[in-house]
Amino acid sequence: MNTQTPIPVLDLTPQLNQLWDDINRVIQKVLRSTHFIMGPEVLAFEGEAARYLGTRHAIACNSGTDALVISLKALGIGPGDEVITTPFTFFATAEAISHLGATPVFVDVEEASMNLDPALVEQAVTSRTRAILPVHLFGRPCAMDAILDIARRRGLKVVEDCAQSFGARIRGKQTGTFGQMGAYSFFPSKNLGGCGDGGLMATDDDALAETARALRVHGSRKKYHNETVGYNSRLDELQAAILRVKLPHLEAWNAGRRQVAERYGKLLAGHEAILVPPVVEGHVFHQYTVRVRGCDRDRLQAKLKEDGVETMVYYPVPCHRLKLYQQSHAHVACPRAERMCSEVISLPIWPEMEADSQVAVAEALLAQVGRP
Repeated sequence: MNTQTPIPVLDLTPQLNQLWDDINRVIQKVLRSTHFIMGPEVLAFEGEAARYLGTRHAIACNSGTDALVISLKALGIGPGDEVITTPFTFFATAEAISHLGATPVFVDVEEASMNLDPALVEQAVTSRTRAILPVHLFGRPCAMDAILDIARRRGLKVVEDCAQSFGARIRGKQTGTFGQMGAYSFFPSKNLGGCGDGGLMATDDDALAETARALRVHGSRKKYHNETVGYNSRLDELQAAILRVKLPHLEAWNAGRRQVAERYGKLLAGHEAILVPPVVEGHVFHQYTVRVRGCDRDRLQAKLKEDGVETMVYYPVPCHRLKLYQQSHAHVACPRAERMCSEVISLPIWPEMEADSQVAVAEALLAQVGRP
């Protein structure tokens, strides 16, 4: 088949059209204020984000990567320490650990959720382990009860990577609010995305919040009185103002994503070669990622593109097999993550995606894989 108009993996046009006047209004307001960095818009957004997440503190920064780095550093993670995490994630998760001179310890994922397997986390704890860094991959919450239980018994800290899970919940509680720190990204493609880079840290710990606020501005609590080596990681006013416009719409957008996921599930149901993600409690479907078996995934992706359907592969290489870690982690085996990297393919999804477009995507996929 060949769709009339190519279907992108993400279409932000409906969102921008919906908010065009409001976004332009706040941009003009910021420009006329001539206050562009860490001003009243950032302060207001931090307060609104904290209320939405249900935390005492929300600390804005310039990216989700910096949110991870600063969160770990605020907890005292450094050289000689080990941090347990998943290999099936974007490199920034492991990179944040390595930036601090600590060692990422990669533990395999669960078959069903594709998230960190708590049963294997327990086995990976050593005398050098200081923290666990779970990733709520594709917007699906991790098994936080089991992870927190291990952390309590073994005296470990927990930083949650919520780059893909803003608004995801476990029994009504937001991801990123279970551990000591939660780290979020506002990259434009995220469920809550800006028009540039941006990040956020969430915590209920007053001391950690104070440390994180200092670290994001060169390690200073008072300007020109630097106390430690920190970072230049400030959210700008334009991004904060745009995020303030978008935040009140997030619940509706996440509900739209779940509706799209439910429709995909019905369209692709019953095919043993296509494993669809279940619509579990709290999942906000940053990506709709299926697994395809018994076919060449890369060839499938190329064929779908020929048919006018754009897809993405998150992620083709597990972190422990990246060149950076190949030698130091040569002994690591994560067979489930390795297999998933050869099977996963993310289909187009956005909150306003129309049923006709989903039918076209499903038809194109089924035409290549074969019908059940």
